[in-house]
Amino acid sequence: MENARLQDKVAMVVGAGSRGEPAGTGYATAKLFARHGAAVVLVDNNRERAEVTEREILEEGGFASIFEADATREDDCAAMVSFCRERYGGLHIVFNNVATHGSGKVTDIDAEALDKVFAINLKSMILVCKFAIPLMKASGGGSIINISSIDGERAGMSHNVPYAVTKAGAAHLARVLAVHHGRDNIRVNCIAPGHIFAPFVSRISDDKRALRRKVAPLGTEGNAWDIAWAALFLASDEARWISGVVLPVDGGLLAATPLAVYDNLQ
Repeated sequence: MENARLQDKVAMVVGAGSRGEPAGTGYATAKLFARHGAAVVLVDNNRERAEVTEREILEEGGFASIFEADATREDDCAAMVSFCRERYGGLHIVFNNVATHGSGKVTDIDAEALDKVFAINLKSMILVCKFAIPLMKASGGGSIINISSIDGERAGMSHNVPYAVTKAGAAHLARVLAVHHGRDNIRVNCIAPGHIFAPFVSRISDDKRALRRKVAPLGTEGNAWDIAWAALFLASDEARWISGVVLPVDGGLLAATPLAVYDNLQ
């Protein structure tokens, strides 16, 4: 085990299953939390994917348990939190990670598809927090981390109104909850990943991957572990006085205007 920055903590990672290579953010974060001493509840709607994450954590000497659930269902969210209470006696860290794509301009939107994206990307976070916060308060407080996107902060390279708007909602949800529950000793923050290479975008072309690297001020491509390390910091007591922030993990991209990176593209 590495430096135990989360020793004696119980963490719930919602969307913790592994889809293989490249690593996903839920898988990487769950493994990193376990390596740093947390007992991790691996929530996923696909048990086989969660079993990969669990097996690797246990092989490394960590502690993990699986809870199969659909985070868009209120009963499932209540049950996953009850599982944390019954199995580990409390809850200190929540990592809200489930998401799906949502494409199109606003003029292209199909109402049924829109409802699905809102349910998976935003409703799930709200329902998880509804049930997690009382147990976290009873456990002495802790840290909630929502996963947003740079597309929730700025218009991105794709026409993806449903995705972008729900990711903006994830960021503002963190701000609102930070204010409402600060006196419960609960910190709530958000990570906005930039152009990382993970299962969500694993099918993009080599040309697009090259362009994404070029446009970032650091000139490199991120991965799921970059997000996981940021999550570990926000989950730990090292971030004890940080709440209500949206942290871009994006190679410096949000610091630049389009013309600021002009030379990078030549």
